[in-house]
Amino acid sequence: MRVLTLLVLLFQFSLLNLMAQNDDPYLWLENVDDPKALDWVHTMNAQSTAAFESKPYYKENYDKILSVLNSTERIAAPGIYNDFIYNFWQDKTNPRGIWRRTTFKDYLSGNPTWEILLDIDKMSTEDNVKWVFKGANGLYPDYQRFLVNLSKGGGDAAVVREFDVNTKSFVENGFYLPEAKGGASWIDLNTLLVATDFGDGMTISGYPKQVKVWKRGTPIQDARLVFQGEENDMGIWGGSFFTPERNYQLITRRTSFYTGTYHFIENGSMVSLELPEDISLSTVFKNQVLFDLKSDWEIGGQKFRQGAVISIDYNDLIAGKTNYQLVIEPDDRSSIEGMSSTKNNLIVKVINNVKSELYSFTWNGKWQKTRFNAPEFGNIALASSEDKGDRFFFYFTNFLAPSTLYLADAQKGSYIKIKSLPEWFKTDNFQVQQFEATSKDGTKIPYFVVSAKDMKYDGKNPTLLYAYGGFEVSQLPSYSAVTGMTWLEKGGVYVLANIRGGGEFGPKWHQAGLKENRQRVYDDFHGVAMDLVKRKITNPARLGIYGGSNGGLLVGVAFTQRPDLYNAVVCSVPLLDMNRYNKLLAGASWMAEYGNPDVPEEWAYISQYSPYQKIKAGVNYPEVFFTTSTRDDRVHPGHARKTAAKLTDLGRKVYYFENTEGGHGGASTNEQRAKMTAQIYTYLRMKLMDTSVK
Repeated sequence: MRVLTLLVLLFQFSLLNLMAQNDDPYLWLENVDDPKALDWVHTMNAQSTAAFESKPYYKENYDKILSVLNSTERIAAPGIYNDFIYNFWQDKTNPRGIWRRTTFKDYLSGNPTWEILLDIDKMSTEDNVKWVFKGANGLYPDYQRFLVNLSKGGGDAAVVREFDVNTKSFVENGFYLPEAKGGASWIDLNTLLVATDFGDGMTISGYPKQVKVWKRGTPIQDARLVFQGEENDMGIWGGSFFTPERNYQLITRRTSFYTGTYHFIENGSMVSLELPEDISLSTVFKNQVLFDLKSDWEIGGQKFRQGAVISIDYNDLIAGKTNYQLVIEPDDRSSIEGMSSTKNNLIVKVINNVKSELYSFTWNGKWQKTRFNAPEFGNIALASSEDKGDRFFFYFTNFLAPSTLYLADAQKGSYIKIKSLPEWFKTDNFQVQQFEATSKDGTKIPYFVVSAKDMKYDGKNPTLLYAYGGFEVSQLPSYSAVTGMTWLEKGGVYVLANIRGGGEFGPKWHQAGLKENRQRVYDDFHGVAMDLVKRKITNPARLGIYGGSNGGLLVGVAFTQRPDLYNAVVCSVPLLDMNRYNKLLAGASWMAEYGNPDVPEEWAYISQYSPYQKIKAGVNYPEVFFTTSTRDDRVHPGHARKTAAKLTDLGRKVYYFENTEGGHGGASTNEQRAKMTAQIYTYLRMKLMDTSVK
């Protein structure tokens, strides 16, 4: 009887899934460039822009934000290539940006003379294409040639072109790859490892399913196939690890976002590694291959804990040996956030109770660990490092300390300050507190509150709550000039929540919110919101929430599940139609996170929170502000379009702005970023600070 009941339920969910797709009256809005859809976009944009720009503080917000984005006092992010520092820079004069370099010595002088290599504005004008610079990959060890990635409008798909830094020009008849969500990596001057659309289609997620070795002077069609994936894979990529010891050529097959296999090319032949499917290969250092463990692993008579970093000699690895060594093992309140390497040191960033620590490791047959004397009580971000020396750059910031760039010497364990951002707003009158909320299942959820020192606990403070809650992405303290000037200085409170789904406490914190456990993430978020009300920091009429991408889904669930708890919702580049997300652009690659809505058992739990399907008539939803980009080729703009249209037709007021370029980041130039951000903070002020708000 129970089996029969289960079969009936599965049939009903399957039928509901099919009906949800066939009865969707807003499917036409998924046609990104259809004139009818674009007319709708232009109408919605015009209405929202007019509403925001009518507020006297919109222009103030825009001017302040643009001044920050265009400021010459910003830190020029350094990329070390031998004796040069490379940087990509955008400002008022160069809205699309310039790729440039200076000598290492001149950079440290504080007033460098920059040599412009590539002017993206000039190139865009000449080609009549809205080019967006997506980075460059230099050829070790001389770095005379680069593979430059350029996107048309800011999407993930990019063109790859070979560039000569000595002539400051693209190489005539050099390597060139048409626009695709793929890429290329150097093997040597005349050989590339290429993953792209070779003409026979991509995976269902829109990523490459083949990797080939391409020789200079030969047609791409003649490139030698070295790995063939499957259409249902997430994607296949090839890459090189250049080290002083040797060049390692790696093929990565991702069967899902969190599972896959690794294969090295050794002497022209493929060597497949016997590893757990959820292990993550991090880097290669001193011939040691380093892995992050997402699960406990017993191997070679040893047991390594989930979240640990382990290593093994490359030659032993490809020979099938199991003599792994522990590099570092975090505890229950810490996680490994990232690593970098210099010639003689491995630099590892650890998050300990949502605060950063830095460690230096050396290898001499075994690992030796040293705590690096870096700034404390904030967030450290590793930047570029030398491969022929032991210097590396890192940033330090927290909510009230402007980001500062430091140059460190890993061998000496010392560092010097290079430059700090200006104090765009005065921080003396503000404080940072860390609290814990209790989620529905009893789990303690930490969160930060940034407020005025004299904040009154009267439940009337305009409060903005931000979180992400997915893909093992940690949310860490950082200084935001924009939030400071347009929100904190106006009397607002800013809250950052470390909900499950993120990586703050390692893989287990992330995995606790996967698939059928997704509701825990949303319960955590509601729990923090209710705790803010309980502590009388704010009340629902003064509480706004903000999230983008997966965070857009988070706030979409929040306002549909608890419309009574939030009065302002900024829903940026969001996933919202979870019935069709796996059929739109890169959506299929995220099924390891959310589940597959085409499987009845999985749609059964996805359907319980999918915002687009949950919206119904007669509910007093908050006036949501949706933002997206026409050129977002990662999260389809149809999610935001359809949800805004559905709410509008139900008589609910919404705000909507869709930038015509910008990709998943939502904007390509500082002017575009300033406009969208000014709209967001104008909206928040309208909803949470105006005198009519109770």
